[in-house]
Amino acid sequence: MKRTDTKKALAGKSPAELQTELEALLKEQFGLRMQVATQQLTNTSKLKDVRRGIARVRTLLGQATRASGPAASAKSARA
Repeated sequence: MKRTDTKKALAGKSPAELQTELEALLKEQFGLRMQVATQQLTNTSKLKDVRRGIARVRTLLGQATRASGPAASAKSARA
């Protein structure tokens, strides 16, 4: 899958789905780090791809939080 397809797929997900995606990527990163430590990892570029995937998901989660933040604070200010 191309990177642009991955970005589009992530952009269409809800924050809850992004959170589960983040957890899966973090578990995958941990597994890859263990493979590096035991010298079992053959495809070292996978680490870079997973790290960038984590960054993409965290960026989208941050954007979603900031987008909902001012609206939520405006509602509480009116109350």
